Amino acid sequence: MRTWLWTLLLVVVAVCVAVVLRQHPGNVLLMIAPWRVEMSLTMALLTLVALFVALYLVLRILGWLLAIPDRVRAWSGRRAQARDQELVEQGWIGLLEGRYAQAEKDFVKLQGQTRSATRRVLAGLSAARAAHHMGEPVRRDQMLEAARAGAGVDAHLQEAVAAVTADLWLEQGQAQKALDALEPLQDGGARHVHTLRLLLRAEKALDHHDRVFALTRSLLRRHAIDKAEAQQLIDLSGAARLRAGTGDGNDGWRGVWKELKSEERVLPNIALAAAAALDQADEGSEAGRVLEAAIGDKFNPTLMSVYAHCQADQVSRRLARAETWLQQRPADAGLLMALGLLCLNGQLWGQAERYLLRSLARRDDPQCHALLGRLYDRLGRPQDAMRHWRLATEARVVLPVLAADTVLPPAQTQADPDPYRADGVYDLPPVGPRTLPAEPAPLPVPPAVDYVIEPDARERLDRARPVDEPPAAVPPRSAINIEDFFDSAPIPATAFEAPITQVGEAGAMPPSDAGPGHHPNTEKKVEP
Repeated sequence: MRTWLWTLLLVVVAVCVAVVLRQHPGNVLLMIAPWRVEMSLTMALLTLVALFVALYLVLRILGWLLAIPDRVRAWSGRRAQARDQELVEQGWIGLLEGRYAQAEKDFVKLQGQTRSATRRVLAGLSAARAAHHMGEPVRRDQMLEAARAGAGVDAHLQEAVAAVTADLWLEQGQAQKALDALEPLQDGGARHVHTLRLLLRAEKALDHHDRVFALTRSLLRRHAIDKAEAQQLIDLSGAARLRAGTGDGNDGWRGVWKELKSEERVLPNIALAAAAALDQADEGSEAGRVLEAAIGDKFNPTLMSVYAHCQADQVSRRLARAETWLQQRPADAGLLMALGLLCLNGQLWGQAERYLLRSLARRDDPQCHALLGRLYDRLGRPQDAMRHWRLATEARVVLPVLAADTVLPPAQTQADPDPYRADGVYDLPPVGPRTLPAEPAPLPVPPAVDYVIEPDARERLDRARPVDEPPAAVPPRSAINIEDFFDSAPIPATAFEAPITQVGEAGAMPPSDAGPGHHPNTEKKVEP
């Protein structure tokens, strides 16, 4: 549009000049010795315009010819930049696709041919990341060092090198090295979100709870971290700070507690740590209020369990508050068990039994069985107490199916090996059969079992024995540990060749390789 306007203006000026010259005829005389040139005014003006155009064209052509080297250099630079851009694109596509070897090759080629310091640093950092993913730490460190040297004094490039180095160290699990790499950026880079995230990862891995707490708050203010993740980090780090300020009469936790916001004080771990500190300072009522605020914000079974453990003077108040929560959650097994525990602490045996039984009706919990066992034991009901203690065990451990519900007979230990001397030689009798002294007739051997679950099985067996029959005597145990005598190594065939005899009515005992047919209570003796 501007070109058309200028053309129109030029035409108008030309028409005006032609009209003026037509109305004012005249001559122009040029005297250039030894020449004398006379022409009309119109011709003179046209000649001047032609000379101006010719001079302009000559100057433009001369400038174009003189600018040929610059244009060649610019064309070469554009071509090199296009090649660099192509390598950057190919390298990053390969890096994102997981073709790390090809990506590293492209970045190394780019690093060697580019004339731009920025692209050289970019190629070094990208090649270091590709080598890191391939598990080549030596090449990775070489690339990082080259990128660090190429960054020079450029603050932006130095920050990029430090961020990539810290990220790679964190992926390798070297949090302290990552923190050292980020140390130059901790003062000036506080406004950069990525730097804050890297610092948070490093401080979290090193369990620096104060720094984690401060960094998480800063990122949450900038909306640079998910709110749920931030609350979890604040919860864990804040609780750790509270626990670090307690113990040995230390009241440093009070300063930490004052720094917390109201929405942070109701987080589960922070509330638990604060309640523990308040209980340690003999402030049970305040601990109860802290737990009540946390439970009211979001019900948590762990908080409820801790809330139920209290001193006797706090039972009535906490029980009344817990019953209001029960109206909102009438089918919560954890809340019912906590109410039963509160009643146990307040010695309200009837209410405790009702709450615990209601909790068991909704969830088979070993802790609830244990509480009922303790309650029945205090009430003088041993059978019920034993039954619930057994059910508490079965709820926690998967017990095997038993072959029989009887008690195993006592082991016969009279034929156990004799102690061996300090020099390692066994004190065994001379070679030959050995007959052991007679022993009382053993009880009938019941079917073999692997495990007994009823503690009162032995009592039933004693009641089943005739009145005039004394219980079988248990032979004294040997002083040697059987595990110290028998070795898992195979015994050579020529080491022990003495015959083996057995005491009792069964006669001679079969050899040791007789297989699974021998009785598990069979006694044997090895003679040299």
